[in-house]
Amino acid sequence: MADSAAAAEAAQPATVGQAVIPLVNRLQDIMARLDGDAAAGVELPQVAAIGGQSSGKSSVLEALVGRDFLPRGPEICTRRPLVLQLVRHSAPEEWGEFLHAPGRRFHDFEHIKREIQSETDKEAGGNKGVSEKQIRLKIFSPNVIDITLVDLPGITRVPIGDQPSDIESRIRTMIMQYIKYPSCIILAVSPANADLANSDALQLARLGDPDGSRTIGVITKLDIMDRGTDARNFLLGNVIPLKLGYVGIVNRSQEDINFNRSIKDALAFEEKFFSTLPAYHGLSQCCGVPQLAKKLNMILLKHITDMLPGLKYRINAQLVAVAKEHAAYGDAAESTAGQGVKLLNILGKYCEAFSSMVEGKNKVSTDQLSGGARIHYIFQSIFVKSLEEVDPCKNISDEDIRTSIQNSGGPKGAMFLPEVPFEILVRRQIGRLLDPSLQCAKFIYDELVKISHGCLTSELQKYPILKRRMGESVSNFLRDGLRPAETMITHIIEMEMDYINTSHSSFVGGSKVVELAKHEGLPLRGPTSLSAHKDGIAISSEMQLKSSIENNIQFKSERGQKSRAVFARDATRGATAEQGFQPDTDAGTSAAGGGQKGNSLIGGSLSNMPGPRVLNSLYSMIRLREPPITLKPSENKTDQDRTEIAIVKLLVKSYYDIVRKSIEDAVPKAIMHFLVNHTKRELHNVLIRKLYRENLLDEMLRETDEVLIRRQRIQETLQVLEQAHRTLEEFPLEAEKVEKGYSLSEYTTGLPKLAGLGNRSLS
Repeated sequence: MADSAAAAEAAQPATVGQAVIPLVNRLQDIMARLDGDAAAGVELPQVAAIGGQSSGKSSVLEALVGRDFLPRGPEICTRRPLVLQLVRHSAPEEWGEFLHAPGRRFHDFEHIKREIQSETDKEAGGNKGVSEKQIRLKIFSPNVIDITLVDLPGITRVPIGDQPSDIESRIRTMIMQYIKYPSCIILAVSPANADLANSDALQLARLGDPDGSRTIGVITKLDIMDRGTDARNFLLGNVIPLKLGYVGIVNRSQEDINFNRSIKDALAFEEKFFSTLPAYHGLSQCCGVPQLAKKLNMILLKHITDMLPGLKYRINAQLVAVAKEHAAYGDAAESTAGQGVKLLNILGKYCEAFSSMVEGKNKVSTDQLSGGARIHYIFQSIFVKSLEEVDPCKNISDEDIRTSIQNSGGPKGAMFLPEVPFEILVRRQIGRLLDPSLQCAKFIYDELVKISHGCLTSELQKYPILKRRMGESVSNFLRDGLRPAETMITHIIEMEMDYINTSHSSFVGGSKVVELAKHEGLPLRGPTSLSAHKDGIAISSEMQLKSSIENNIQFKSERGQKSRAVFARDATRGATAEQGFQPDTDAGTSAAGGGQKGNSLIGGSLSNMPGPRVLNSLYSMIRLREPPITLKPSENKTDQDRTEIAIVKLLVKSYYDIVRKSIEDAVPKAIMHFLVNHTKRELHNVLIRKLYRENLLDEMLRETDEVLIRRQRIQETLQVLEQAHRTLEEFPLEAEKVEKGYSLSEYTTGLPKLAGLGNRSLS
C-alpha cells in the first residue's frame, strides 16, 4: 500500500507553482533576446524591487538567494537593472549563469559579484554612472523558490561622480518603465528608521499602481529602530495600508558584511529577533525573509495565472504580425533560376496591381478618390464641364463678324449673307477645343504615373535598382502611349474643322435661324421670348418675326444669282473709315453754270449732263484721298447689320454645340483606347521585354544593407516568438492544479530548510 501510494504521488503532475514559474523564467529568457521595439508589446509577469539608495534592496535579494553575490557599499551599488531568476532544482550544487555569457557556469559567487561589477562598469562607466541596459542573472540552487525579481537602481537626489545633474529624474523614469505595466508586482522597500509617509518607494508605487493591488511593502532595518519604537503599525498597515500587506525584514549590517557574516547566520539572527520581541508576536505571517519568499511566490503565481490569457493573446498577435512581415520580405534568392522566378512574380504582381487600381478592384479607400475614379472625375467633372461652360461667341465681336461678311463679298459686295464668315468663325471656335482636349490627355497621363508609383511599394522598397528601372520603363511606356492619343485627338479636331456639316439634323439653319436672328437683331420691334433647346433655339411669336422679315429683307435675286447665301442683303454699304471720294461743291457748281438745285454731279440724269469738254474739266477738279491702311466697317449698325450678326452668332453657337458634344464623347474614348487600355494590355509584355535579362538579375534584385539587416532581425524575432508560443502551450491551466497552488507544507516559513537553521513558525 505504501509503495502504491508513493507511486501514485510520483505519478501526479507538478503543481502550478512548480511548473508555471519556471516556464515564466524560460519565457523571460526567450523574450530577452528581442530588442526593445519587438518586446515592447509583450509584458511578462515579474517582481521589481524599488526603493531609495541604501534602503536594503540588495540585502533582501541576497537573503532570498541565501548567498552573498551582489556588489555592496555605502554609495550607489545597483547602477544597472538586474533581472534575477531563482531556479529551484534537486541537485546539491549551486551556480549562476549570465545571459551575456551563455554556457558558462559561475560556481563561485564571488565571481558572480565581480562579473556584475565588470558588466556594470562596461556599460555605465566606473565612476557611479547609471545605465538602463539590463543584466540578466539566473541562479540555480536547491535552497531557493522559483521566482524572478528585478533589482532597480536606488533613488538618489545628489549626483556624484559621472552622474548627470538630473540623476534623480532619470532613475525615477527608469523605475516607472518597469512598474507602470499591470504585469509587474512592486516590491516597495522602505527602511523602518525613516518616516514611512516620506518613503520614495511607496510614492513611486502609488504612481505606477494607484489602487495598490500589486504592491507589497517591505520594511527593512527593524533592528536599528530607536529604542522604545517598533514597526508593528507599519506591518499591520495602520499607517499606509496596502492590499497585499507588508513584510518585515532584518538585514545584515555593513559591519556584518565587512566581517563576512553568512546569510545563514543572518537568517538565524532574524528568526531570533522576531521571536524574542513581544511587539512582533502574532505577526509570523509578515515577519522574516522566509515569509517574504512565500508571499512573493504565491502572489506571483496568482498574478501569472491571471495574466496568462492576455499574454497568450499578445504574443499570438505579435507572432502573426511578424510572420506577415517576414513573408513580405521573403527569402533571399541565390540561384539565377530563383532570381528569374522572383522577378517574374514581381512584374506580374505589379501589372496586376496597376490594372486593379485603374479598374477600382483594389482596396477601396474611404478617404479620397483614387485610381480609375480619378480618371472618371477628370473626364466628367473637369473636361466635359469645362467645355460646357465655354461661350462659343466669347471671342467673336460684332466687328469681326461684319468685317468677315464684307470681306467675303469681294469687289462686288455680297447680295446675300454668305456662308464663308460662318465657316471661318466656327472653325476658329472649334480650334479652341484642341488645347483643353490635349490637357485632358496630359492629366490622365499624370494620373497613370501616380498609379504606377503606388503599385507594390512595399515589395519594390527592397530593390531600389529594380524600382528605379521599373519606374523609368513605365514612364517611357506611358509617354509612348500619350503621343498616339494626342495625335488622335488632334485628328479629331482637324476632322471637325475640315468639314462643316450644315446638314446635321441638330443644326439650326435656314428660315428658322433667319427668323430667330431677325427677332434678336430688331429689339425695338417688340421683345420676343426665346427658349433654348438641346439641338438649337426655338422662337415664339412667329407672326412678329414674319413681319420683321417682310419689312427688312430686300431680295435682289432677280438676275438669278447663284451665290451661296442665307438671305438677301444690301450690297451698297461700304467702309466708313474713309469715304471713297469727296467732290468740291463750289467747283462743281461753277462748272455747271450755277447748276440746278437738288441735282448733284453724279446723281443727275444723263440727259442733263454737260458736254465732253465740260465733263473733262469737271472731273479734273475732283480730289481723291488715298485709302487708309486699315479699313473697318462703319460704326453705325443698321437693323440689317444686327440681324446678320445675330444670324452668324446663332449659327456658330448651334454648330459649336454639335461639335462640343462630339468632342466630349470622342476625346475620352481616344484617351482610354490609346493610353489607358493600351497600357493595361501591354505593360506586362513591355516590362518583361525591358527588364527580364539574365545579366541584369543580380543587379536589379540586389537588396540594400538596411533590408538585409531588417530581414535578419525579423527572422530572429519570428524564431523567438515561435519559441515563446510553444512555451506558452506548456502552461498547465487545469482548474484543479490552480487550486493546489505552490505547496510549501514541508517548510512552514516558506524558505527551504538551511542546515542548522530551524523553521519553526512564530506564534
